[in-house]
Amino acid sequence: MSEKEILNYDLLILGGGPAGLSAGIYGARGNVSTAIVDISMFGGQPSLYLEVENYPGFKLVGGFDLMNEFEEHADKFAINKYPNEEIISVDLKENDNTVETSKKIFKAKTLIIAAGAQAKKLGIPGEKEFAGRGVSYCAICDGSFFRDKVVTVVGGGNAAVEEAIYLTKFASKVNLMHRRDSLRADKIVQERAFKNPKINFIWNAVPVEIKGENTVSELIIKNTKTDEVSSLKTDGVFPYIGFAPNSQLFASQLGMDSAGFIVTDEYMQTSVPGVYAAGDIRTTPLRQIITAAADGAVAATSAIKYLEKLHEEVVV
Repeated sequence: MSEKEILNYDLLILGGGPAGLSAGIYGARGNVSTAIVDISMFGGQPSLYLEVENYPGFKLVGGFDLMNEFEEHADKFAINKYPNEEIISVDLKENDNTVETSKKIFKAKTLIIAAGAQAKKLGIPGEKEFAGRGVSYCAICDGSFFRDKVVTVVGGGNAAVEEAIYLTKFASKVNLMHRRDSLRADKIVQERAFKNPKINFIWNAVPVEIKGENTVSELIIKNTKTDEVSSLKTDGVFPYIGFAPNSQLFASQLGMDSAGFIVTDEYMQTSVPGVYAAGDIRTTPLRQIITAAADGAVAATSAIKYLEKLHEEVVV
């Protein structure tokens, strides 16, 4: 078995979404050797968004198209990109960070963690069993499979409401279930949903079990006020109840909040000197493409200043 290739960089970025690509652009412009590693293709979660209408400069743009613009911008600076790298382990040490993938070993003086977050699971019986057979976390990916069928979206935020609206292009009926009696989504998004005749709102309810034979056919739900349990006929379940950080690899090495998000200061500095976090993976009051990109810019600028300080100490 051949030994893995060892690659050394001044700045290594984990994650190729808006935070990672933004950090890459700033790192390369700062004239430090920069690389981005991602477990899949670049673009991150926004690549799955049907439409984005709150990113300045783009009145309305597809999520994939917007992230393609990000990546093309990064390519202008010839940043080293490593997509589809399965990360096996991460060892965080001041001035000497090691990231091992299934193919390579990366060494970096500074590290920016921009690994993002993933959709939270409902954690109920049947969810795992029917994944890909009626349970989906991506309406854009799977919506067409539910043409002329009934589907149920769980959640009340922007993602849930926007995906429910999108699913009306295919489904005959879309149930939008929320645990409260009002939505959390932006008012403009709510208004679109309320005007859509295909959307049926189910208030004060949570799913407790997903049932079916080969595919989903029934959702058992409970009223959050009366505890009454009932059955809802549905061919598909789309959970949109928030996101959980992809921070498991760093759990014992960095300071995190109770939900597992990495804690940083205003410079994106984590509890380990020279290691920064940016985007959805960190504790932040807002998780949007624009804030992730801003985080990446701040993190890369902080990393560059850290590297300059290291160089000055070596020279002295």
